[in-house]
Amino acid sequence: MSEVTQVAYPWRATVRTGFQVGVALLTLIPVVLVTSGLSLTVVGGQVIAVTTAVAKVMALPQVNAFIDRFVPWLAAEPVPVMAKHRAV
Repeated sequence: MSEVTQVAYPWRATVRTGFQVGVALLTLIPVVLVTSGLSLTVVGGQVIAVTTAVAKVMALPQVNAFIDRFVPWLAAEPVPVMAKHRAV
């Protein structure tokens, strides 16, 4: 049985999660600029919802293939050196 990527490459899982949270937090910029009395419940709910959506999209095989090719630092597993040269 193969090892799950989060166990095999824990730092990559951390980077991917950080990226997902970062994307979610970026969506709050317009809300923060427009609203002055922002509730923590609204902020937490939006961050959780967007992070979940981004994580789900990043798990799609097509998106994972795109990430492997164009954003390898965000890949779930390192791309083998030979595969990098063949993809070009």
